[in-house]
Amino acid sequence: MFGEYSVNNNQAGSTGGGAEPDSGAVPGNLPPESASFVGREPELGLLDRLLSERRLITLTGVGGVGKSRLALRAAAAAGRARPDGVWWVELSPLRDPALLTTTVAHVVGLADHSARSLDEELCAWMADKELLLVLDTCEHLVAACRHLVGELLQSAPGLTVLITSREPLGSPCEEVVEVRPLPCAGPDSDALTLFRARALSATPRAAVAFEDAGRTAIAAELCRRLDGIPLALELAGARMRLWTLEQMAERIGERFDVLADTRAATLPSRHRTMRTAIGWSHELCEPLERLLWARLSVFTGDFDVAAARAVCAGGPMAASRVERVLAGLVAKSVVRRTEERGAGARYRMLDTIREYGHDWLGELGEVRIIADRHAHWYAALSQAAGQGWLGPGQVDWYRRMTTEHAQLRTALEHLLGSDPTAALEMAGALWFYWFACGHVHEGRAFLERALDSAPPTGAAYNQALWALGLTTLLQGDLDAARRIGEQCTEGAAHLADPERELRAAYLQAVSVLMPGDPVRALELAGPRARAGHGGRTSAPGWLLCKLATGYALCDLGRFEEATAEARSLRETCAELGERWLRAYADYVLALAALGLGDHGEAARHVRAMLSGKRLLGDRFGIALGLDLLAAAVAGLGDGELAARLLGTGHAWWRTVGRPQMGGSPSLTALRDQGERQARAAIGDAAYETAFRGGAAASTG
Repeated sequence: MFGEYSVNNNQAGSTGGGAEPDSGAVPGNLPPESASFVGREPELGLLDRLLSERRLITLTGVGGVGKSRLALRAAAAAGRARPDGVWWVELSPLRDPALLTTTVAHVVGLADHSARSLDEELCAWMADKELLLVLDTCEHLVAACRHLVGELLQSAPGLTVLITSREPLGSPCEEVVEVRPLPCAGPDSDALTLFRARALSATPRAAVAFEDAGRTAIAAELCRRLDGIPLALELAGARMRLWTLEQMAERIGERFDVLADTRAATLPSRHRTMRTAIGWSHELCEPLERLLWARLSVFTGDFDVAAARAVCAGGPMAASRVERVLAGLVAKSVVRRTEERGAGARYRMLDTIREYGHDWLGELGEVRIIADRHAHWYAALSQAAGQGWLGPGQVDWYRRMTTEHAQLRTALEHLLGSDPTAALEMAGALWFYWFACGHVHEGRAFLERALDSAPPTGAAYNQALWALGLTTLLQGDLDAARRIGEQCTEGAAHLADPERELRAAYLQAVSVLMPGDPVRALELAGPRARAGHGGRTSAPGWLLCKLATGYALCDLGRFEEATAEARSLRETCAELGERWLRAYADYVLALAALGLGDHGEAARHVRAMLSGKRLLGDRFGIALGLDLLAAAVAGLGDGELAARLLGTGHAWWRTVGRPQMGGSPSLTALRDQGERQARAAIGDAAYETAFRGGAAASTG
């Protein structure tokens, strides 16, 4: 019966999706392997032992040697021994070390809403966990990773960390494992096996290249010349689509001699081989492919065709040709194509290849112009998402913006340094992303930086200031939220903008409602909710005021009026095709039904609320809903289920860092009511057992 009410945030596009509690699967988010895995038996055996004996293991080696693939295979094998899962944190797109903790927290499922240090919250959250954390591609964040990993390992005795990096962290307890190239000796070497597999993947015609001993010897020599480096072998294998093995062997020798440039000549042998192999692939690309390669290097993480077309077209690269040229780079293994759940085709470059392309972008003198295009494309996307959030595309926008998280960060960072006004507009347009999608800490930091660099006037400033107020509200910084609400009200009056007045009223109302003043909250939000105050009744301000009014009426015991407000809000949201606010309208309806003594009706509404919150990954809303459902179920006499729901709710509250919104009187009373009734129904011992069972349910 409990499974009917269990809630899981494994949504498309979520970076922290885990397994259903009752599925038997290991929680976590390990990405699928992109291709067949070759060799590495000794390394896997070593890692299997180290992961059971040591707490910090770092895989080092040249770019392209296969550190990430090896870590992924080893982590998957080690997963069953980790009750709290295996969590993969990809750091290659991250450029700002200050966002490291936020990135890790989001992946493992901690959407912390408190104003406290996120490092401390993450340490506390992990303290009782037994999990494996994989930090992939750390070489550009070594100092930040060393600090965070040290704090986490000290706080969480059940934590093991696996690192991939071109250089060690330099931590005292670190076990460093150098990942070497694949063995090249012999007719059945791992390097030759990988080269053959990639050649056959490029074209079945490549099979003739391995039919006799003579040709196999040529292929083996080619692998030796490539030093057995997996990425170099993959790039070479892709060329078999066009060349024979003999042509490959002849041309690679010529090109390696030509491309051993002065920069590469100063590098260690394997680094030189890797850079030369990439340079060889670059030379063999068509001119437009080389141009696109360079321009694509502006993307951090993965991207879609529309973004590539918008950012990379120009000059000899017509927009209509971008997709075809991109397909050519995919065929040459320069770009990799992936399928994101619910997001369609996505593309990405490995860091080593992207770095080479970025060097060429500098040679072309296009670094600034392409970065500007990238930033303004994602700024425009943010504006479109903000305008479309309260509509039928809300779930799609949630998934899309979650998928584009790395690009949004990169764009904002660039605009903060190059175009502060555009940065302010973008940060403010993302209010829903910071407020409703679990990125409170990150949003507050970006908004504060943007506001500090802009003059304190105008609609964009007012919007960003309001968005900042929403983040302070969720963090429980209520004095700051109230002050910001007052500033927004003053600014909206100067702008003569009724919608902004409504938004400011919501901010002020909730800042006094949460600590227990529903009378003042109703004074602030109620008249505006009923009259619309000149604003559109489908705009965020009016809808949010309706929501605050419903909450305040429930706190005042005016349940029939609260029901009327919530029904009106829900109907409007249904007409708009909106889900996030509609779920909170269901929550108010459930609260009112509970207050009127109709526990069955309350349970029905809160189940609808939880369905909506799960769809949008709203951990805060899920935690709220589970407490309310527990109270309704307890009122129906099912004490065991109520206890399990309270346990699960407790686990979800831990993921947002603010149980019962920091001790809100009405929410604390609601939870206590459910607990009292559940204990009375089944006794203290049974209650504790059921509570612990619920608390052990996955929130991944």
